Amino acid sequence: MIKLTRLTNEPILRPVKEHIWEKEAVFNAAVLYENGLFHLFYRASDQPFYLDSEKPLQEKKFTSSIGYAVSKDGIHFNRLTEPVYTGEGEQEDWGVEDPRITRLGDTYYMLYTGFGGRDWNDFRICMATSKNLIDWKRKGVVLDEPNKDAALFPEKIGGKYVLLHRRLPDIWVGFSENLKEWENHQIIMSPIPESWESKKIGIAGPPIKIDEGWLLIYHGVDDNNVYRLGLAILDLNDPTKVLYRQAEPILEPELDWEINGLVPNVVFSCGAVDLGDKIYVYYGGADTVIGVASLDKNDLKKELNEMKIGRGR
Repeated sequence: MIKLTRLTNEPILRPVKEHIWEKEAVFNAAVLYENGLFHLFYRASDQPFYLDSEKPLQEKKFTSSIGYAVSKDGIHFNRLTEPVYTGEGEQEDWGVEDPRITRLGDTYYMLYTGFGGRDWNDFRICMATSKNLIDWKRKGVVLDEPNKDAALFPEKIGGKYVLLHRRLPDIWVGFSENLKEWENHQIIMSPIPESWESKKIGIAGPPIKIDEGWLLIYHGVDDNNVYRLGLAILDLNDPTKVLYRQAEPILEPELDWEINGLVPNVVFSCGAVDLGDKIYVYYGGADTVIGVASLDKNDLKKELNEMKIGRGR
């Protein structure tokens, strides 16, 4: 059974009270590793969250922005004092949330949730692109429906772009020839009753290509609203096929800052990076701080070989 190993028992990123835009929370980060640096794009909040009213209230408005931090070792980060990306227009009036970034060719594609705050279901998958990770060009709504937890595969499959997303309570996949019109949407994974992922599931970050298939880290929520991380393998040539899905979670809230925070009992990831023998997984703890844990690829390969998962098996 695969488990993540925390690289530190302390958060690697905390809110900064002097920065109004990130004074309450930093969490749910996309990550890239390029040119010897870890590039972290994290969600930040200026106010505590609340979900206990019939609709969002202006007097309790919280706004999400996306911050940017870099590191040489993946643990100690330097960050910008201002957000790298903020909300714009009605659909993003309450901010931009939970970025997931995929590089395709020389372009970075960031999928994120735009929250309009007109009601609690006023969230849409939105896209922005960049050539340098600093200047982002807004592309607007990807799917005009209440939807989130979205990321692009890092390469075309069968000549088409592939999008993972979440229509409650399942993980879905869709296909496109132009990144504008999406079709052939279908469920690839559903919650499992009476388990750690019984209520709803959604992807973590973009899938990572390994010899045995597409490694998909995802989150699951149980009936008590505890968020954990799980692991699945999708077929390299047909991502609608799930080759393997571990029965037990790979990470769950155990440390104080994962259990206690703005939203208790949450570990939630939007990104991981492949570093050869290790995969570093970045995750939000209790929607308040950011932690990092690693997955040993040799252990994963051994597990999958024993299960006869992968090419030629």
